[in-house]
Amino acid sequence: MITVIPAIDLIGGECVRLTQGDYARKTVYYKDPADAARRYADNGFHRLHLVDLDGAKAAAPATANLRVLERIATATGMDIQYGGGVKSADSLRTVFDAGASRAICGSIAVRSPELFEEWLRSFGPKRLILGADLREGKVATQGWLESSTLSAEELIERFLSAGLCQVICTDISKDGMLCGPSFDLYPALQERFPQVDITVSGGISSLDDLQKLDALQLRSVVVGKALYEGRITLNSLTQWLQNA
Repeated sequence: MITVIPAIDLIGGECVRLTQGDYARKTVYYKDPADAARRYADNGFHRLHLVDLDGAKAAAPATANLRVLERIATATGMDIQYGGGVKSADSLRTVFDAGASRAICGSIAVRSPELFEEWLRSFGPKRLILGADLREGKVATQGWLESSTLSAEELIERFLSAGLCQVICTDISKDGMLCGPSFDLYPALQERFPQVDITVSGGISSLDDLQKLDALQLRSVVVGKALYEGRITLNSLTQWLQNA
């Protein structure tokens, strides 16, 4: 059964969503993101996807968003995967100390692959998730503001020997668009890298999308805007997960 991971994106300590990663196209859903996290925990979700959008553009996680991480971890005890601004060993430790179970690393893996390789070996691959955010087939970095020449396959291949076992892959063109995910992209990646858990991210618009991804034997999926906009209700989602 596919694991559904609710998403909370943070700017200035608030729960927001962007459209296609555009910081100028921002909607605030919760002034206090802990309210959203408690709703998810109360409905039986054990894992949370928390993204520091301020940190993604900066050199380190934002203080206001780290405080949110601390409050959510304390209030819910959820398995939190945290991304955005994790670009040094100090920031990685800070994120773990604040309550994250796993850290998502994207820009650092592209810009300093030897360092990310070292982290995989020293912190362990169960605690580190490679973030492969794609724009027109190439990996984007720095909060999606810059592009590289690497494909997702090339980036994943780079770290297999270091034990990489978790990747979250976001199709930027679909993120926040409620248009359905890239149903061709993810099964192909999962088939090519069976030893790696590929998490689907971007474009989820309905319960039908989740059911189709489950039928394709994908292992996990991040759901954000569809929950906030009511395209998927927590009641219908929890009922499906319980009855599947």
